Amino acid sequence: MFRLTLLILMCVSSLPVFAGNKTVLILGDSLSASYGMSIQQGWVSLLEQRLAEADYEYTVINASISGETTAGAKVRINTLLESVIPDITIVELGGNDGLRGLSPDDMLANLAEIINALRQAGSGILLIPINLPPNYGKVYNDKIRGSYDHLAEQEGVYLGRFILDGIGDNPDLMQSDGIHPTVQAQPIMLENIWPDLEPLLDK
Repeated sequence: MFRLTLLILMCVSSLPVFAGNKTVLILGDSLSASYGMSIQQGWVSLLEQRLAEADYEYTVINASISGETTAGAKVRINTLLESVIPDITIVELGGNDGLRGLSPDDMLANLAEIINALRQAGSGILLIPINLPPNYGKVYNDKIRGSYDHLAEQEGVYLGRFILDGIGDNPDLMQSDGIHPTVQAQPIMLENIWPDLEPLLDK
């Protein structure tokens, strides 16, 4: 079995090229970058463990950056794909766009470009939607969620569930900022991702 390796990629120039291994690429923001905790405690590290325990031969590559927006990811995706050829990519982006009140239409266009680049690289794609706090208003929240539904249908990609489902409305599972999940929430985040990811995996 290939040895699974978890890489946190803060600088794509340091990224090694993997040959022969199947890979899962995580393209996300602070929710996937172990914000406020050690890398080993985050849900991506737990995913690495789950894959190994289930005898899936995948390398997990974490290219998530705290504070990342869809515009930032769009800028770096082509450079990233020069070093990584992912079999599956989990796209967990848009939360910072929403928190900053950025245009859902711009977010949609950025995500579409990211998806197109990943598709051209031959990657399967799991798109993770976002859900903003209630104070952002129902109209804005509905438009954001509708953008993900529309994009997934338009681009023919898999749409997962909200990664903070069952977490965001529980203060005991959120850090003091009310935005980032705690260590205790990480296994739940993995369980929110796994049912939609597993059908995309090959043994």
